[in-house]
Amino acid sequence: MLRTQDSATRERKNLSGLWDFRLDRDGEGRNQRWFDGPLTGARKMPVPASFNDLVTDRETREFFGDIWYQTTVRVPRGWADQRITLQVESATHRATVWVDGVEVASHEGGYLPFEADLTDVVAPGQLVRITLCVNNSLSFQSVPPGVVEDSPAGPRLKYWHDFFNYAGIHRPMWLQSTPRAHLDDVTVVTGLDGAAGTVAWTAAAVDADGLDVRVQLRDEDGAEVASGTGPQGELGIEQVRPWRPLDAYLYDLEVQLVDGDRVVDSFHQPVGVRTVEVRGTQFLINGEPFYFKGFGMHEDHITIGKQHCPASMVRDFELLGWIGANSLRTSHYPYSEEFMDYADRMGFVVIDETPAVGMNMAIGGGIAGTQGYVTFSPETINDQTCEVHAQTIRELVARDKNHPCVVIWSIANEPESTTEAAEAYFRPLFDVARAADPTRPVGFVNVMLAPHGQCRVSQFADVIMLNRYYGWYVHTDDLANAEIAMRTETAGWASEGKPIIFTEYGADTYAGLHQLPAAPWSEDYQVDYLDLQHKIFDEFDEVVGEQMWNFADFATTSGIMRVGGNKKGAFTRDRQPKAAAHQLRQRWTGGAG
Repeated sequence: MLRTQDSATRERKNLSGLWDFRLDRDGEGRNQRWFDGPLTGARKMPVPASFNDLVTDRETREFFGDIWYQTTVRVPRGWADQRITLQVESATHRATVWVDGVEVASHEGGYLPFEADLTDVVAPGQLVRITLCVNNSLSFQSVPPGVVEDSPAGPRLKYWHDFFNYAGIHRPMWLQSTPRAHLDDVTVVTGLDGAAGTVAWTAAAVDADGLDVRVQLRDEDGAEVASGTGPQGELGIEQVRPWRPLDAYLYDLEVQLVDGDRVVDSFHQPVGVRTVEVRGTQFLINGEPFYFKGFGMHEDHITIGKQHCPASMVRDFELLGWIGANSLRTSHYPYSEEFMDYADRMGFVVIDETPAVGMNMAIGGGIAGTQGYVTFSPETINDQTCEVHAQTIRELVARDKNHPCVVIWSIANEPESTTEAAEAYFRPLFDVARAADPTRPVGFVNVMLAPHGQCRVSQFADVIMLNRYYGWYVHTDDLANAEIAMRTETAGWASEGKPIIFTEYGADTYAGLHQLPAAPWSEDYQVDYLDLQHKIFDEFDEVVGEQMWNFADFATTSGIMRVGGNKKGAFTRDRQPKAAAHQLRQRWTGGAG
């Protein structure tokens, strides 16, 4: 599936706006066939947006179950004799789609796109009714997992990821027209050899018997630098302009499906020519050692939740540039495609992560405490979960494989990884990731409960990615002992002979709170805590990256350890700097705070 775009042969129509919206509090909508007609009893709700923070009552904000969206749209009359599709970029955590009462698609997974072919369902010029039933419940067979538990006051949704379970249609939806004979997939792999570069392509097409493929590579000025023919091949660029961290250059690869000289279909794929390699304990981009500086982040903003908002995205990247960051991790799910496009354009290096978070019953929401469940078992996370997880990896790679910004696939965050069951669960998933993309390193993010010498999953990883909170969750307010523990464990991981990235380290900090001597929750303690971590990072050549947790404060479930959300941000939730932001800017740029 290719993403929607406007080209010489393709058109799209954005379906963003106010949709009819109704919560299915009694779970009766499917049986009563709400999709067969106008959605009665509905209110208006913006698409895209999380619905949760747009309302004022707790019952609606925390609702889980079936959530109905409906709108009407006129299919452009110029789309006659075209293939017509509907593409949903994100519906959390699953969705079924009907058009004029006909079911056209169903998809599991809330952060990746899916498509429905409407060619035989709609007609150009016709007004059609589009209905989505989005469901935000979680189970042990969903990714991420959760469980619905009974309580005296009724069922409650319990989940173990430390961010709020925002739901809805979070990214744009599109109607698209393409030729009936059309390109269906494009894969690009780039290489460098001195001043020369290569762009290898593979193109797949549907209903294309007797047609050929032609490709043209253009530079940023629009000048053609190479061309070729065939469903696969390789282009050479004599004086290539590589894609470099914070110095991005993007070529345009136009892939055409042709009938002689006639262009049947055309798709444009941005291309950044760069290489990624793990060599010993080094992480190399374009053959040069790279050190990750940046953050784990969240798609989380006041009021709109996980809605993709271009203005908010630009502000976040401005702050990343100001602070001197060069990288980020899409914790803990794939971000919007527009976000990935912008990272390509701005030269930010990305660790791309699946939504496999919360697969550890020894912790909950990042806070120590047993959950009363076994993580891996026939009744909890099991073979069915593994199949869903594997499909999520495949879909993530299929969506993001051509982004030069993506340099590592992270297949899970903080799962249980000390048990034989965990080893058996994750072994095949690393194989799935490498089969889907043999060109990038694969890893997962290790939790403190699986220290060096006890983790049974890190053996499969190309890069060691560690979340460590010595001085916060462990040795709280005792930085002297935190330093000893942190240095000792880092030395153990350094002996593995792989690059190490600290993908999380941080301390909750209430903006404006200052204390002497420094104490937890104060800005002063956050600064002292970060100084300690950085001191140890600098002692080990094997450490090739630091991504502080988190870029900005974010919403979580309510709790006595989460006062108004997670406060570990270098920036507040409304994107104002704490003292730590100035400290990081000094470290990462050498400039004034």
